Amino acid sequence: MTEDEARTWLEQNFNVSRGTWEKLEAFITFLKAEAERQNLISASTLDHIWARHIVDSAQLLMFAQSQPGQWIDLGSGAGFPGIVVALLSDWHVVLVESRAKRIEYLNRAVVLLGLEGRATVAGMPIERVETQKFDVISARAFAPLSKLLDLSARFSTDKTKWLLPKGRNAVNELEEARKAWDLDFSVEPSVTDPEAGILVGTVRGTNIQPASGAIAGAAAKGRRKR
Repeated sequence: MTEDEARTWLEQNFNVSRGTWEKLEAFITFLKAEAERQNLISASTLDHIWARHIVDSAQLLMFAQSQPGQWIDLGSGAGFPGIVVALLSDWHVVLVESRAKRIEYLNRAVVLLGLEGRATVAGMPIERVETQKFDVISARAFAPLSKLLDLSARFSTDKTKWLLPKGRNAVNELEEARKAWDLDFSVEPSVTDPEAGILVGTVRGTNIQPASGAIAGAAAKGRRKR
């Protein structure tokens, strides 16, 4: 997908207002400037941000339920997909990031883009994030699926939609994780890379509905197979 094709794809699939286009452009400018200070994205993708990062993030919204609610993005890093989701939708996104420079960068991005009401930075390791139930969980290049489930199933219910771009290793990671977890996942093709896969689905074993922001408080509910 070229940069022009990426912009066309956004126009065809999202009702992108002029103001949102301007914020996307501002985000890219901000990201490129910050990339001179820290390694936010691969240098080889700096000239292909629309396709490799913006659309790659935006496509996850196609798999989310239609009613916006609470979304947690694990290992947000440069803000993908979390910042893009917040810009293109009415979801409230919690951006989990543990690295100090990236926490500071994400906080500045939220203010720059006027996302204070729709994006919150949880600047801490995932293990320290208070247990809360979310409607959607995303993670892009954060951890292998089995480890990701171990770390974050406590944020999930039977209804929570997991949206996990996994590149070309999606099938292998899913097969390995199914040895320990009861998963209703499918592998969906990525619009930006026909050889890459997105893991989409739910983790069975929890019966509490998403709390839409209420703190649930205790133990993990993502139940392993017995």
